[in-house]
Amino acid sequence: MRSTPLQRGEAARVVLDVLAYFDETTEEFVRRRHRELQSGGLANAEIFERIAAELPHRAVAPPRLSLRQLRRIVYG
Repeated sequence: MRSTPLQRGEAARVVLDVLAYFDETTEEFVRRRHRELQSGGLANAEIFERIAAELPHRAVAPPRLSLRQLRRIVYG
């Protein structure tokens, strides 16, 4: 609050959003991004390629996952 123009409630929401982002598991991230990209009209082939490219840039990068592993996370 001291370093931003945010009010107490707004600052608390930002902190909770950031904590939730870093608490997200790899599986939750993959499913969420798949839904977001699919709702944006992308095809699965492009979606899984994009997710595979994004994963190494997470705060705590998971081991490299194949496209098949990503599909299994989403579709079981």
